Amino acid sequence: MFGRDPWGGPLEISNADSATDDDRSRDLDRAALMRQLDETQQSWLLAGPGDQAGKKKKKYVDLGCVVVDRKIFMWTVGTILGVGLFIGFVMMIVKLVPHKKPAPPPPDQYTQALHKALMFFNAQRSGPLPKHNGVSWRGNSCMKDGLSDSGVRRSLVGGFYDAGDAIKFNYPMAWSMTMLSWSVIEYRAKYEAIGELDHVKEIIKWGTDYLLKTFNSSADTIDRIVAQVGIGDTSKGPSPNDHYCWMRPEDIDYKRPVTECHSCSDLASEMAAALAAASIVFKDSKTYSDKLVHGAKALYKFGRTQRGRYSPNGSDQAIFYNSTSYWDEFVWGGAWMYFATGNNSYLTIATAPGMAKHAGAFWYGSPNYGVFTWDDKLPGAQVLLSRLRLFLSPGYPYEEILRTFHNQTDNVMCSYLPLFNSFNFTKGGLIQLNHGGPQPLQYAVNAAFLASLYSNYLESADTPGWYCGPNFYTTEVLRKFARSQIDYILGKNPLKMSYVVGFGKKYPKRPHHRGASIPHNGVKYGCKGGFKWRESKRQTLISSLEQWLLALTSMIVSKISAQTIITQNLLLQQMLVWSQR
Repeated sequence: MFGRDPWGGPLEISNADSATDDDRSRDLDRAALMRQLDETQQSWLLAGPGDQAGKKKKKYVDLGCVVVDRKIFMWTVGTILGVGLFIGFVMMIVKLVPHKKPAPPPPDQYTQALHKALMFFNAQRSGPLPKHNGVSWRGNSCMKDGLSDSGVRRSLVGGFYDAGDAIKFNYPMAWSMTMLSWSVIEYRAKYEAIGELDHVKEIIKWGTDYLLKTFNSSADTIDRIVAQVGIGDTSKGPSPNDHYCWMRPEDIDYKRPVTECHSCSDLASEMAAALAAASIVFKDSKTYSDKLVHGAKALYKFGRTQRGRYSPNGSDQAIFYNSTSYWDEFVWGGAWMYFATGNNSYLTIATAPGMAKHAGAFWYGSPNYGVFTWDDKLPGAQVLLSRLRLFLSPGYPYEEILRTFHNQTDNVMCSYLPLFNSFNFTKGGLIQLNHGGPQPLQYAVNAAFLASLYSNYLESADTPGWYCGPNFYTTEVLRKFARSQIDYILGKNPLKMSYVVGFGKKYPKRPHHRGASIPHNGVKYGCKGGFKWRESKRQTLISSLEQWLLALTSMIVSKISAQTIITQNLLLQQMLVWSQR
């Protein structure tokens, strides 16, 4: 048998060798006897057992690929363990010793304004206020709403007051909840980054909880809904109501009648939109989200079945929040119902060509085309459905009308640009979407919100801009327009005054709110008692504050500093953050 060939030869028994093992053994023995031994070999042979045993053998550790002296091996292992324990001890001390974290960067102006704007909803709460409401001059109010009306006899406590009075108008209130929910759906991570996510969700839930009380939300089919609580019409003579009196909500002692409607497609569809959008916000709470969806389905079904406007001529609703049509609510509500449920039947309704025509999608010559308000939801619905086309592209049979809505959205965005002269601008740069009428801020900020949101949609879809006729404009043009409107509201205007209470160096100290204008001194002022405070020359009333501030909240949240944002939504990853551009 041969050893391994150092040149790589085979390790095997040679069959060519016919000699037996005994023959080989005898030959080897004879060779050994005949060979002369050297001194070293002789010493090994002559050494006895005792001599070999007296010598201490070295011990080794076989590591497989290498053989190491045992002492060296143990010393090396011990050294490594000792160094590891020392490093671990040092790291433990470093972690246990308290460290002063570096101060976070100061919030940018949009973040600060958002904190202030959200407090508006806290100030407008009706019913039993939570301890953390944060508005010192507000308390529990109107705790018998609904129960004191003999025709209703059920609790309608809660919700939000409108403007400076204490009426609860479901129509604009539902739209407010839809808009707030839309802002959270799109910018949830931004709300969370500045610590306002729980707050804004609480605000939305305060509104949706109330809306669920205004109809039989546990039923599949309903026949009526509450339109408002309280009355403001003073044309029928001196009778205490929410416009005849000026007193703190906590001190109200006059009757607050409830108005119900049996054919109110616009109100029902808007309420359905609010509950559907909120169900997406609260999707992490399946029980509540399902409850919202169930209520939204009943409302939308009711609106589609019992056709009619919620604000008939001469009614309190018509005086203060008149609805001109319900077709835009059908499109708006249908779009939100589809996003909340995934049911194609709602998308079919929202994209029906006849529905778009009735809603005014093709009224290019209308002076109010593209003006997004609590009464006209079409511009917002078109942006929402453009989102669907850009990111999901449902295809046939929806593509044709979705492309039309997308094109209409492009046209609306073009109309916002000064160079097209669709709308006038003040010398300070504020767009006059209401053509010089009162309360212009609410319209401007709604347009700014849509422009900012649409620019984000385009960039998320890897589209750098859009066309106005033959000319191409980048998304930065839209962002510049939106920023100019918000900056105007926050103080970049001829008066150098912020229109958000508490923001900036100069702002309204006494907003149009009866609770804010009457001293919180423990004295109950009667129906007319608060007018001396309201009419004071020191009083600064901003009558439009309450109508645009909710939209301002949605607008500001899309511009929070990038220093505080970790965006998780894929569609938002490519957004440009204003304070960093």
